[in-house]
Amino acid sequence: MGVALERVPQHVGIIMDGNGRWAQRRGLPRLAGHRAGVENIRRVLRACVELGIKMLTIYAFSTENWRRPEDEVQGLLNIFAGVIGRELEDLHREGVQLRHIGRLEGISEGLKAQVLRAIELTRHNDRLILNIAFNYGGRAEIVDAVKAIIQAGYTADDVTEELISRYLYTAGCPDPDLIIRTSGELRTSNFLIWQAAYAEYYVTPVLWPDFNKEELIKALVDYNTRERRFGDIRPR
Repeated sequence: MGVALERVPQHVGIIMDGNGRWAQRRGLPRLAGHRAGVENIRRVLRACVELGIKMLTIYAFSTENWRRPEDEVQGLLNIFAGVIGRELEDLHREGVQLRHIGRLEGISEGLKAQVLRAIELTRHNDRLILNIAFNYGGRAEIVDAVKAIIQAGYTADDVTEELISRYLYTAGCPDPDLIIRTSGELRTSNFLIWQAAYAEYYVTPVLWPDFNKEELIKALVDYNTRERRFGDIRPR
């Protein structure tokens, strides 16, 4: 699909939904859908680079996902660990910088060490920044930021939007311009609820494992029809 885009969002967030339904429609176990969803991340990363997107934040595992059946949670953790081990060197060579947003508490020491190694290895890459929201929740993020602000000794009079932003997991990152949700659900699901206050939202019925470059371009074409006012009456 060849299309000229007047504006390409600098930062895109994706709520990767629909892995379980994708598997069920094929008579497969839910974990097969999660594996297919993980494999799709690489394809979407390539598409982001080709289209000029500089930062991508993906919702990989929420703080609420711990409530799922134990075998599914453990399977997700194993898939995540396997992907880091299998893909890290290639992502590093391709210039992808990996960042983690969320809490590292609750995961095994081995997986935690893998995550920290990936962050350190790729920290100077700048072709594409990939924020992986793992063990992440928007409310938990704000709670953690408030605690850190209090511990740093700030008073109530010191608190501003800018100060809170500096203590979020995404400190130093531009706010997302576009949030994409696959599978057709009309929920934000506790994803970047502070940062996405003025983001444009795009919902597609396509399930995440089937979301490809063509579907990403559709989202960007739709984004180009929006007039972003940020509370003003004049588009920016």
